[in-house]
Order: sequence, then structure tokens, then C-alpha cells
Amino acid sequence: MVKKIIGDFKFIDKKDGSVKDDILSGLTVALALVPEAVAFAFVAGVSPIVGLYGAFMMGLVTAVFGGRPGMISGATGAMAVVMVHLVIKGNEMGGDGAGLQYLFLTLIAAGLIQVAAGFLKLGKLIRMVPTPVMMGFVNGLAIVIFKSQLGMFKSGDDFLTGEPLWVMVGLTALTMGLMLLLPKISKAIPAALVGIVVVSMIVIFGDIQTETVLSFIQSGGGSGLSAGLPEFNVPAVDINIDVIQMILPYAGILAAIGLIESLMTLNLIDELTDTRGNGNRECIAQGAGNILNGFFGGMGGCAMIGQSIINIKSGGRGRLSGIVAAIALLMFILFAAEYIEMIPIAALVGVMFMVVIGTFAWNTFKIMNKIPLTDAIVITVVTVVTVLEDLAVAVFIGVIISALMFAWNNAVRIRARKRIDERGVKHYDIYGPLFFGSTTLFMSKFDVKNDPNEVIIDFKESRIMDQSAIEAINKISEKYLKEGKHIHLRHLSKDCVRLIKKAEKICEVNVLEDPDYFVAIDDYRAYIEDKKAKGEMKYSSGGH
Repeated sequence: MVKKIIGDFKFIDKKDGSVKDDILSGLTVALALVPEAVAFAFVAGVSPIVGLYGAFMMGLVTAVFGGRPGMISGATGAMAVVMVHLVIKGNEMGGDGAGLQYLFLTLIAAGLIQVAAGFLKLGKLIRMVPTPVMMGFVNGLAIVIFKSQLGMFKSGDDFLTGEPLWVMVGLTALTMGLMLLLPKISKAIPAALVGIVVVSMIVIFGDIQTETVLSFIQSGGGSGLSAGLPEFNVPAVDINIDVIQMILPYAGILAAIGLIESLMTLNLIDELTDTRGNGNRECIAQGAGNILNGFFGGMGGCAMIGQSIINIKSGGRGRLSGIVAAIALLMFILFAAEYIEMIPIAALVGVMFMVVIGTFAWNTFKIMNKIPLTDAIVITVVTVVTVLEDLAVAVFIGVIISALMFAWNNAVRIRARKRIDERGVKHYDIYGPLFFGSTTLFMSKFDVKNDPNEVIIDFKESRIMDQSAIEAINKISEKYLKEGKHIHLRHLSKDCVRLIKKAEKICEVNVLEDPDYFVAIDDYRAYIEDKKAKGEMKYSSGGH
């Protein structure tokens, strides 16, 4: 069982990367994780150290056991905005400071839900997300990342002005310029890492006054990055029915948001690397990471699309890159906090702006007037909802809209070609899928009163899809039977025949397979009369 969950463990896929690339890209990601984890901790209303512990534990567990080598997990904004309400409610129920313990207990419950989703193989449901939803997702996410970085240009509640603003803009632009130019010279070292190091050196040795990681932490009420190893603790919450009723909805929401973001990011990284990850395995790893966070004092999280793209663009392909990122983050906390605190925020903002440029699907503008209107609507709606509401909500809405539009488009495609052969048998050749959305139009195709006594419905170019379709056939059958006429189904696929047989008590019509249908019809009539004489049939139908 363990081997089945973990799979064939490989630190690195030699065909797609190298140890050097994974190590350097991992270090780059670790540096970019610091302000993100701190910022999301502030959003969630917890200590920066809780956010950093969360990023370390999520990153390590998913790097080792996850279903997508090269994907980075950590504390995320989408989950943080849910956590802040949980922490507030926990403080109200258990007193000041109790909210954090409620958060840890909820993370354990959310993790168990995610692990269960993995074992139930629900990860494959991500395949049902259409391409327009994916495009809207990445576009909206790029805008969200961009907006989050604009907050770094603030001092308190006000935007920077004058010299501090120009220094920040200049350093950000320098970082972006280095990241654009360096790959044209050499790809030996990740451009993002070079940009961060060079700009940091300029600020430190040039004695340039600008906001650093330390001042950013202090502005949010924190004191610094330095801390010890995370310690094991069972959440200090007295579990009762009220507590369970309070945390379960939050656990479900956090589990859903985490899985949706992680599986969508996995899908995107698959496209970028032309490989395929394992969604079910990722569900289990995400759940295990959140459970670990609940017992060791982290804020949990899920896959981070921005950091994952930094990793991929920097050359990280194997599990080693994620492992290095997580361990390096822990080393920063334990031994190098004072050096990491010196890094100018502008350098990290520059890296994230390059992520925004690389994430946004710029070809959206070129294809909007070339794709179906329904797809354009889905892309726009998902993008807007992602920015205004939440990534998970946007994906849900996008999938629902796509499904409804798909159902409508297929509902109006049901057609029937009508003809009467030389024996006077009426044929209805059906085209298009028969399902809940097309049954009304399907029913309108038949002229029961004026049709001859023998009618064949040919499904060679159609498919019976669901219970609604079977019920529609049953209603048509009843109408013909009331008129004393016979109806036969022809050219049903094996799966359609199975549907009919499963619903024999609901839908009893003759399934006609014999190409010489006029012979079968004669045999069928004799069969029906025999059945009726024996009292085994309520009306003239069934079998063949």
C-alpha cells in the first residue's frame, strides 16, 4: 500500500533536469517563499513563524510524496482568507489566543478529507475542467498575483511617494531586467536567483534605503524570522459537538480550495513541462501536509502557482527542487534569518512581476474573436470571478457554465431523418446524443397518429446517454402502443443496450438487431401475441 501511494521515488528525472538546476531553482524558490508566507500569515491573523512553518512542512511533504515533481506547495492567500474568519471565531469560542488552536484542529480535519479524496481517486475529476476555464484561471491568478505585489509599494495604508517610490520602482525594474537579459547570456544559474542576489548586494553595499524583508515583517507586527524547529503538539481544544459543528464547514472549504488550487496548478505544470502528474497522489500528499501542520504548528496550505512557475522556469524538474526549497526555508529560519531579512522587497517583487508576465495567457487577446462565444464568456467570467472572489469559486462557476453551455449546444443538435421503405415501415434515423437536455426536442420529431403500424427508430448515429433518454423512449413507446402500433429500436451500442436492460421495468421496447428487420418483425409479432396470451405482458412490447 505504501509503495502504491509513494510510487517510484525519484529525486530528479535525468531526461528533464539536473541536480544543479534543481538545487539552484530550489534556493530561488525558498527566497521567494519568505515574503509570501509572511504576508499570508498576516492575512490569516497568525504569527509569521506559523506561516513559515506551514510553507516548510507543506513544501517538504508534497515534494517527497506528491504527484507532481517540480510543483511547490506552501501557505497560500486563497486559504488564508478563509483561515482569518476561523481564527476570529475560534477566539470568540475559546478566548483570546484559542483561534490558532482551532485552526490547527481544522487543518487536521481538512487534511483527512483530502487524503480520503485521494484514496477515492477524486483527483481525476480535474480532467473535467475545460480549457477556457483553465485560461480564465491562469489569467485571473496572474492579476491576483500582480495586485498582491502592489501592496508592497505601500507604507502603512498609503502608497509610497517621492524618492522611496522611485527607489522601489528602480530596484524592481533592475531585477526584472536582469531576469530578462541573463538567459540570453547564460542559463547556468537561475536568472531569478541572480536578480535577487545582485539587487541585494547593491542595496546592502550601496547603503540604499528601501524596505527589506525585516521591515516588512515589522510593519505587520512581527519581530523577525529567527525561530527554532517546529514542535509536536496536539491542538489544545476541548472537542464537543459545538466545536465539531464549527470546524467541519471550514475544514470542508479549506480542503476543497486546497485541492482545486493544487490540481489546477498540477494541470498547468503538466502543460508547461509536457509531462503528466498524478492527481490522486497529490490529494493524499496535500492532506498529509495539512495534517502535519495541524500537529506541528503550521498554517497549512496548498500548491502555489507563482512559486511553481518560478521553479519550472529556473530549471527545477525533479522532487529535489521542492525538497531543497523546503529545507532551505527551514535553514533560513534556524541559521540565516538575519541575512534573509536584509533582502530588499523590491527584488522579490521583481521576481513575482516576471511570474505574472509568464503566467498570463497573452494569446487570449488574439483568440477571443476566433473561438466560440460561449468559450469567450467562460474565459471572461472565470477571470473576473478569480480576481473579485476566489480561485476555487471561479473554477466551480466556470465548470458549471461550461457544462450548461455544452448541454444546451448538444440539446439542440438532436435531429431525425424520416423515411418510409418499400414495405411501408417508417424509419426515424436519429442524429445526436439523446440525454436530459434533448428529450423534449426528440419527442417532437415523431408523428404518432399518422405513422404506419411498424416504426423503427435507428440509433446508428446517436447515443442513449441517461435515464431521461430511457424515459423519453418509454413515453414514445406508450404513445405508439396506445395507437396499436409497434416500435423497434435498432443499431444500439452495447452500452445503450445495457442501459435499456437495466431499465426493463421502466422501458419495455423491442431492441431490433437483425438487419433483415421485416423477418424479425414477423417473429416479434408472434412472440408478443404468445406473451399476451400467457398473460406475461401488460402491453405489446419487450424482448426480440
